[in-house]
Amino acid sequence: MSKRDYYDVLGVARGADEAEIKKAYRRLAMKYHPDRNPDDKTAEARFKECKEAYEILCDPQKRAAYDQFGHSGVENGGPGAGGFYGAGAGAGGFADIFGDVFGDIFGGGGGGRRQQVYRGADVRISIELSLEEAVHGIEKRIRVPTLATCTACAGSGARAGSNPIICPTCAGHGQVRMQQGFFSIQQTCPNCRGSGRMIAHPCPECRGEGRVRTPKTLSVTIPAGVDEGDQIRVAGQGDAGETGGQPGDLYVQVRLQPHPLFRREQDNLYCKVPVSFATVVLGGEIEVPTLDGPIMLKIPAETQTEKTFSLRGKGVKNVRNGHVGDLFCQIVVETPVNLTRAQREMLAEFDQALRDGGARHHPEQRSWIDKLRGFFESKV
Repeated sequence: MSKRDYYDVLGVARGADEAEIKKAYRRLAMKYHPDRNPDDKTAEARFKECKEAYEILCDPQKRAAYDQFGHSGVENGGPGAGGFYGAGAGAGGFADIFGDVFGDIFGGGGGGRRQQVYRGADVRISIELSLEEAVHGIEKRIRVPTLATCTACAGSGARAGSNPIICPTCAGHGQVRMQQGFFSIQQTCPNCRGSGRMIAHPCPECRGEGRVRTPKTLSVTIPAGVDEGDQIRVAGQGDAGETGGQPGDLYVQVRLQPHPLFRREQDNLYCKVPVSFATVVLGGEIEVPTLDGPIMLKIPAETQTEKTFSLRGKGVKNVRNGHVGDLFCQIVVETPVNLTRAQREMLAEFDQALRDGGARHHPEQRSWIDKLRGFFESKV
């Protein structure tokens, strides 16, 4: 069966320009696309016919051959023959139209000639802080190894005085097409990674990458109350983007140095305070540390070792909700050392006096002895 005239297939005049041909093809392709007409053989045949007509009329060389020789000029080795599915398909080729059609039908994007841009990578570094710096906040200057835009080539990657060339694989489209049966599939060009350009003469500073590894020094504000493992985001201070892409972000992760006095758990602080035997027996006041300076803590008489006292509001202010934690001071009775003979004699005399007073001076000890006796008796 003889083929219809390609101009009649698309419904355009012989003098129609590329824009008119493209518009006509898009309208017909959307109308007869198989996904819109499932199991409709007539629509499928019309879609193929429109596609074939467009492939010829969108290519200046094939169109000229068709205008001069008709169908024989583009078939069976004719002057304009060469297949319909080349990588570039010429300016305004089927790759562009096919992408546009699928964008209209399925909501995707089209236009293979747009240059791909790539956002720079995020950079992560760790910073060590003292407990005081984390609790009160501080301005820290840090050195960050990042990829920056090459100043020698302004990020183009090309040597001074030269320019990137059109990628020979995709003819500058940034995408190539693969024919798989009825469907033509667009893919990012593997040679230029979608940019449509190649570097013929690379910049000697960045070796064609357009970016160089350049450490930079930044001032970062550490908010009061940050804790171990918290991350601070500094927007736009990561690696520079490629081909004009946005830079990545910098993430600063907090690491806390061990503190000689305090242990932190979320918003609370804990410390151990050594106290003399006489102080816990007779009572008195002792000096305890806080992050805001020392304060006096009253110790009641007959305080037992490991007794914990809570100092409200002397902990850490939470960086997120503003809640202020507490400081917990645990009393640790210190055993005296390096006693003189006189001190030993006095201590022995004091101990004997306590023994003579019976169990009322050591209630915890008496209770423990009773439990111990009951344990052994149960084994008999």
